[in-house]
Amino acid sequence: MSSDDLGPRTLPATQRQRRAWRKLASTYDQKMDRTERRLLAGTREWIGRRASGRVLEVAIGTGRNLSHYDRGVSVTGVDLSPEMLAIARRRAAELGRAVELLEGDAEALPFDDASFDTIVCALALCSIPRAGTAVREMARVVRPGGSVLLVDHIGSTWPPIYAGQWLIERFTIATEGEHLTRRHVNEARSAGLQIVERERLQAGMVERIRATRPG
Repeated sequence: MSSDDLGPRTLPATQRQRRAWRKLASTYDQKMDRTERRLLAGTREWIGRRASGRVLEVAIGTGRNLSHYDRGVSVTGVDLSPEMLAIARRRAAELGRAVELLEGDAEALPFDDASFDTIVCALALCSIPRAGTAVREMARVVRPGGSVLLVDHIGSTWPPIYAGQWLIERFTIATEGEHLTRRHVNEARSAGLQIVERERLQAGMVERIRATRPG
């Protein structure tokens, strides 16, 4: 198995995305500092207030949400990039927080059905090759009655901004696998999840969704 392959079932698009995130890991936090100040103020706090019990964070990246989880929750994180996970481990150690961090694919989560109380996926569905497949996996591993928290940048409700996003993603999809105009609410519904909370911010460019798996 090569260092860029998670196993025989790993698809080429996932391998490309893994390579991209391995390259971006060292500069990711610096980039996100700027983005969060402009677009995402309060978003990680929003996640932390809604996460409870046994929490799985899909595409945990460098662990930027860790400081916002209540001390009473148990956190497991999965990410494609070992470099991202190394930064997340350092962050967890600095916070004095025990976190289980695993290398894995959001489209094939290595957990049994109904294993978690809360699933979190923040700012990652924009770059997961088959976002709908990933959401179905989240719906599979959350327990009945549990919450799935999805936060991402999406296509704006304002046509001039949307047009600019569409033009920019002609470049970002090819270079980083990053989509700027995706929408995830219908993927959540198609996965059998019930939307219980939803809001769009920043000219509709940021969406926060809390969904539940019906009991």
